[in-house]
Amino acid sequence: MASPHRDGELRRTFPAFAARGTGGAGGAFAGTWWGNAWVGALERGALDPKRLARGRGYADQGNVDAITVTPGLVLAYVRGSRPRPYRVQVRVRTLRDEDWERFLDTAADRAGHIAALLDKELPHSLADCGVPLLPGPGDLAPRCSCPDSGHPCKHAAALCYQTARLLDADPFVLLLLRGRGEKDLLDALSRRSAAHAARAARERQPHALPGVRATDALTPRQLPPPPLPLPVPSHPGQPPVYPSAPGGPDPFALDQLATDAAARAHALLGTGRDPVGELTLWQDAVRLAAARPGSGLTAATRTLYARLADAVGRTPADLARAVAAWRQGGSAGLAVLEEPWDPPAGRFDRARPLLLAADLPAFRPWRNRLTHPRGHVQLRLGRDGLWYAYESEPGQDDWWPRGTPDLDPVGALTGLGIPDDL
Repeated sequence: MASPHRDGELRRTFPAFAARGTGGAGGAFAGTWWGNAWVGALERGALDPKRLARGRGYADQGNVDAITVTPGLVLAYVRGSRPRPYRVQVRVRTLRDEDWERFLDTAADRAGHIAALLDKELPHSLADCGVPLLPGPGDLAPRCSCPDSGHPCKHAAALCYQTARLLDADPFVLLLLRGRGEKDLLDALSRRSAAHAARAARERQPHALPGVRATDALTPRQLPPPPLPLPVPSHPGQPPVYPSAPGGPDPFALDQLATDAAARAHALLGTGRDPVGELTLWQDAVRLAAARPGSGLTAATRTLYARLADAVGRTPADLARAVAAWRQGGSAGLAVLEEPWDPPAGRFDRARPLLLAADLPAFRPWRNRLTHPRGHVQLRLGRDGLWYAYESEPGQDDWWPRGTPDLDPVGALTGLGIPDDL
């Protein structure tokens, strides 16, 4: 969720705050009046002071990971008492267009307002201009993937407290939450200030008589072309938080599927084609499993593999081997794993002399495969012209993809650690 490389005008990701220990307990949590106003809205709208105290402790201990802010939404993972962190979001209402017009007029009316914003200060006069910039009690709407039904739970309270520290450092975070990015606001304020100055200059000059030149009124007009389509969003949207229900689907699996569907829809919108639309059910299951971040079969990964394998009528071991092939060469690598074929004369026939020239023994050919006489290393020629290396325990027909595909059969064996005496 926290992906700084995907940030833009309407999405900002902030690194996690370091732990503050217990030194901040008991006093004001935030350092600015607007940061404390945010905290006040949280605390006045809370139903359980004990959950607030636990949330503040989580914030002081640095349990809130990187925070992502978009219009109307704050998102973060918060570490609680369980090993797996909880996905927390806090929603606030974005401002209406008429509210933004009133705010911009007030900010542009005095040059000191713009200077204060550029200095990361929020003047009281801007917050009191009749626009609900700061939330009141009940305006913060938290949601958390934990089973606690408190309002808010301690994880959501921790995120709210850390958000106050973001507002301390930069009031434009508050304005982004209310719906407008920093660059957009500064551009609008610059235009509004220039318009105010031009209007003041006109008011100091004699007014010209209203009217339209006859030639302008009678000149034939051509309608402008229709507007261009809206630009493709810079990144796919984030899926909602899926609740965990007894006997229901795994929220983590739903989140992964929704994220993948959003990425495919975004690619289709931008390129006109679905990058995985032609895959079979088995290929798509392998692709989804291969996209699982990290390495090693954790408990969550084993569960994912078991469910994907069951959905396509294969075993988790089949899926694990196929994932290794996919990571080695994508769909072409999976085909090399599962589809022996008879290559034409040429590249395949030239491979054995190349291996002999590299002081390797004579590999045994079978269809598109060359196998070491000791039976522990194998080369497979793919239909894409690349050689794929495989390894197995000597005497076992248990081949696993290894290394990086290469046009040169000797190069494909690089890094497999074949002893010199073999």
